[in-house]
Amino acid sequence: MTFADPAHRSSYSKEQLLKYFDRISLPEIYRTHLVIEGQYAIPDEQLSFLANLKKYHLAAIPFENLELHYSPTKTVSLEPQYLFQKIVLRGHGRGGRCMETNCLFGTVLRSLGFDVYSAGARVNQAAQPVAATKGWKGPRHDGWNHMINIVIIANKKYLVDVGFGGSGAPTHPIPLVSDQPSSNIGSQRIRLLLTSISDNTRKDQQLWCYQFCHGENRSWIDGYSFTETEFLPQDFKMMSFFTSTSKTSWFTYRVVCVKQLMENGELVGEMKLYENEVRKRVRGESELLATLTTEEERVHALEKYLGVKLSEPEVLGIHGMITQLLG
Repeated sequence: MTFADPAHRSSYSKEQLLKYFDRISLPEIYRTHLVIEGQYAIPDEQLSFLANLKKYHLAAIPFENLELHYSPTKTVSLEPQYLFQKIVLRGHGRGGRCMETNCLFGTVLRSLGFDVYSAGARVNQAAQPVAATKGWKGPRHDGWNHMINIVIIANKKYLVDVGFGGSGAPTHPIPLVSDQPSSNIGSQRIRLLLTSISDNTRKDQQLWCYQFCHGENRSWIDGYSFTETEFLPQDFKMMSFFTSTSKTSWFTYRVVCVKQLMENGELVGEMKLYENEVRKRVRGESELLATLTTEEERVHALEKYLGVKLSEPEVLGIHGMITQLLG
């Protein structure tokens, strides 16, 4: 098959795809019949392959904003070949924010032959660090600040997101069907609702709303809302510039690195470094592993707990930043 895209989107070669499989430690059982060889023509097999690929991606590639703090340039690129170099080839365990990891994953899927496109989303503040701050006035959806992928299999659309950090991250493809809850990790439940959001004045304009809850009888939390309209690479370039440079974007004044944990081929929780703490959450139970007081301790913790190794120039990049741990 050809790797050409009608809109001239970038794609990865078969050799690059095999390197990506190595990066996420994809078992051989899922590599024997590659989509690029036309072996996953049956929809159920396509969906199963997609679910497993997403699962191993989440367990290997962290959601992190280290480029905005631990780098000499503090700049982010969404160019797929650059992302492949940074996340797959560099060998230091790096990941990226939503637009980086979902751009990489979307390019992988397109290169494998999936019918996939990217769309924009508005993250709800209830799912962001601001929700824990004093004086927070309650849930509201931000502007377009998140990327998701929509995959079409047998004329059915699925939400596929590998870039939503935190304990509410969806761990499997979700069909675009309203109010059809499914299990996520442990007792956690997730669903989509086709609804209007409280920020809209026009209640007849509906969006898909991704929600999660931490137990059968717990309240649903709005994660983000999104549209089925395709967003272009230039749209995400604008969105990424704002979220990576604005003083109102928490990415610019908080350090985060999150990676899903896997046991016996299943996702069971997450390892998370946020500011000066490292926490491990497994099946809803949270454990504080470390409290960090210096940059030396945080750099060590990134490698010890999350497998992220920073170079000396990257480590020096945080000097003088508001996020630097001074001890």
